[in-house]
Amino acid sequence: MRAEQLNPVVTTPYGSVRGRYENGIAVFRGIPYAAPPIGPHRFRSPVPPEPWTGVRDALAFGPTAPKPPYSEAFAKLLSDPVVPGDDCLNLNVWTPEPGPGARLPVMVWLHGGALTRGSSAVPVYDGHAFARDGVVMVSVNYRLGVEGYGLFPDAPANPGLRDQLAALRWVRESIAAFGGDPDRITLFGQSAGAISIGALLAAPQAQGMVRRAVLQSGPPEAFDRDKVRRMVRRMATRLKIPATAEAFAAVDRELLLRTQADVGKLSSPVLGGPTFGIVIDGDLVPRDPLEALVDGEVARGVDLMLGWTRDEYRLWLVPGGLHERVDRLGAVALAGAMARCHCGVEVPRGYRALHPGAGTAETVGQLVTDHLLRYPLHRLADARPGTAHVYEFAWPSNRPDLGSCHALELGFVFDTGEIPESAKLAGQGAPQDLADAMHGAWVRFAVDGDPGWQAWDDTHPVRIFGEGEPYVAHGPRDPEFALWAADAVTKAKEAVAPVEGEGAGAGAPPVRSATELRSVVRRLRRTGDVRRSS
Repeated sequence: MRAEQLNPVVTTPYGSVRGRYENGIAVFRGIPYAAPPIGPHRFRSPVPPEPWTGVRDALAFGPTAPKPPYSEAFAKLLSDPVVPGDDCLNLNVWTPEPGPGARLPVMVWLHGGALTRGSSAVPVYDGHAFARDGVVMVSVNYRLGVEGYGLFPDAPANPGLRDQLAALRWVRESIAAFGGDPDRITLFGQSAGAISIGALLAAPQAQGMVRRAVLQSGPPEAFDRDKVRRMVRRMATRLKIPATAEAFAAVDRELLLRTQADVGKLSSPVLGGPTFGIVIDGDLVPRDPLEALVDGEVARGVDLMLGWTRDEYRLWLVPGGLHERVDRLGAVALAGAMARCHCGVEVPRGYRALHPGAGTAETVGQLVTDHLLRYPLHRLADARPGTAHVYEFAWPSNRPDLGSCHALELGFVFDTGEIPESAKLAGQGAPQDLADAMHGAWVRFAVDGDPGWQAWDDTHPVRIFGEGEPYVAHGPRDPEFALWAADAVTKAKEAVAPVEGEGAGAGAPPVRSATELRSVVRRLRRTGDVRRSS
């Protein structure tokens, strides 16, 4: 075997890198796309890396961004490796055919982790299966937490998002040398990664750089500046320093991370609280990304795939016993959720009618998930008929009480369900045929924009990936499906009785998912049997 087959070498604009063949796939890890964010670059916008001479080894994952560890309860379910070092603005490439001329589709992965945790080194995100199926895959590290999303008077906002834009520019400039087509780039990400993609799609500086995008369990959004500023101020109070980038840069990094973790305990995707997030900055994020994508002309040529898991909230509530605590709080927790979602009592009444016997935690979880995630994604799909595809992941974890929780679909999308890190969340015996279906859909979407089911239109088709063969259900126009008066709810309960095992009645087929359930209600609306409350 020739030396270049053992150690493929590719030249980038900043220097040559040496990778390694692994099971027939050329893999390059830890390639810098920006200078280390230390010294004068800390809390600042990224700058290009220093060029190097000779050939740089790209054989191991590069340093991960500074981050606090997960709590013990979450660490049992989610892997988050730490690679020490300052040069954390790096990326990895998996390619079946390194070298110019191949012009293969490219997929760029932005990891999740609430913008405070995660990295490209998480084993579940291995890109081998995508490269095996003819895609050049890139995964990216970016700054997290207070260093990536803190809001200071003496530093630019959103440096972590600016890192992602710098990585995307690197891909546009460099990926052809790895066998990729810079005109066929698909951004895909989950949770905070999907939120980031929404912001990049709307960013003026990123127009024309992306052909397709997949938003998994994360909508385009901008966080309230005061909420992010409160997070910084609370950290500053504990550290007894001014709330400035200059003062934060002088603090020992480990102390900074411990303080961030302590203050972050007050936050939850379901219950709210101060947090780090992307904010409107008048530059990279000139307006709310969702509004820009819904009513503006940005990213009009970009194909979209959008989706969620059926029980997103269970990852947020089940670990650590928060699910039980919310149930015990009862009406107090429900009142807080209604305040957060700006709704009246008729909304949780509708949810409870659709899910008889559900406790407060389940009602609160589904209510907040619809408000924060499903509703904005529906709005985005409505604004892009014919070019958006929507899915729901409905396979329940083999781990107790997790259901089809947030992040469970990742091992299926990457076809890495056989590794221990995927089993931490899915349990043993995850179905390979479901991984084949989901991974294949993501690959097809990257190739030509068609994942294999009907694009969004006024019938609202949703691909359901659950137990058994994937199928398409048709949902209501308005995902706030609980906004019904009591008489409408009564009709809905009759329609969905097969779900609860109360008998199908009149030979009706069983309803197999929440999305299909809602289609039943929509049919009743069309016939006049169900009326929407005002």
